[in-house]
Amino acid sequence: MADLSGTPPESEPTPKIDTTRPHSARIWNYWVGGKDHYPIDREVGEQVREVFPDIIEVARHSRAFLGRVVRHLTEDVGIRQFLDIGTGLPTHDNTHEVAQRIAPESRIVYVDNDPLVLVHARALLVSGPYGATDYVDADVRDTDRIIAEAARTLDLTRPVGLVLLGIMGNVADDGEAYAIVRRLVAALPPGSHVAVNDGSNVIDPAGAGAGERRRAEAGSPYRLRSPAAIGRFLDGLDLLEPGLVSVSRWRPEEGPFGPPPEVDAFCGVGRKPG
Repeated sequence: MADLSGTPPESEPTPKIDTTRPHSARIWNYWVGGKDHYPIDREVGEQVREVFPDIIEVARHSRAFLGRVVRHLTEDVGIRQFLDIGTGLPTHDNTHEVAQRIAPESRIVYVDNDPLVLVHARALLVSGPYGATDYVDADVRDTDRIIAEAARTLDLTRPVGLVLLGIMGNVADDGEAYAIVRRLVAALPPGSHVAVNDGSNVIDPAGAGAGERRRAEAGSPYRLRSPAAIGRFLDGLDLLEPGLVSVSRWRPEEGPFGPPPEVDAFCGVGRKPG
């Protein structure tokens, strides 16, 4: 069984963190106002922000979408277990915190492959007493390992909420990216839900494109896709309302000034039929 305590075994070595190369999880942490990044991550983050200022809004609306979608799946759909791939660095209202606030028995498996994320996950992504959390150190491409490791904590005969937020842009090849998601969905039972969001280039094509090029030049490439291409990750699933929309427009909190402006990240949530 997995160690669900959130404390690393004494024999497990601390992973080596390369502070000379930018990493997408740490750059993202910088954009959302976190503190877990290095000078190289801040440098690249600022370079992207200079050419694409809206990246800050993209990051923050994407984070808010995570909270809304996990809350909906837990509270309204009744999902009690989540597989969150591309976790990133812990900030506020992480998946297990949102889910266990509503249903303390919820079980969550996080997946990422950045050593700094691993260190923080062991310390901070700790379950409440009635549920469970676990962490898998794996690349999103290693679907067989992810599913096998997740099955130590999750019951894969019962519906799972698969969370893929801001991760598939790290897989540049469309065929490979779609195949990864198909393999993951195939391993889940009917009634499971898949939440996807990724960066797009339709709200501010020039700025988003310049940001994409700047990240590639800095050694932290991220593939932007059209909304239609992002929607293909949900092929074969029953798409929940409001369909494929900007992350800022997926069931937003009501405010006095109408719906929030669209940002260059699109999302959708689908239910596996059967």
